[in-house]
Amino acid sequence: VQLQASGGGLVQSGGSLRLSCAASGSISSVNAVAWYRQAPGKQRELVAHITSGGSTNYADSVKGRFTISRDNAKNTVYLQINSLKPEDTAVYYCNAVVKVTTTPYADDYWGQGTQVTVSS
Repeated sequence: VQLQASGGGLVQSGGSLRLSCAASGSISSVNAVAWYRQAPGKQRELVAHITSGGSTNYADSVKGRFTISRDNAKNTVYLQINSLKPEDTAVYYCNAVVKVTTTPYADDYWGQGTQVTVSS
């Protein structure tokens, strides 16, 4: 299983981006998916989470600005980021619990990260 994170870039404060996390491989199901971010010199933090049923949770710092969603047919989860602030600058990682077709278990996978840089 591979998780491919994409959609990052350089944007001005107040701008928007949509990040994508696409899972590929011998997938039976993609369960819970989360987006994390890590700014330079800081610990990785949970930004948003979505369950297999579509229930969502957000960090207080992004509520009202970030929206996580999923397209189960495409095994893809999105993170719509609006009203970007310089403090949102970080590498954004997706994390997913995925059940593969070859085992009865679900495992935890990480994408490679995508850089979001917000200029003031």
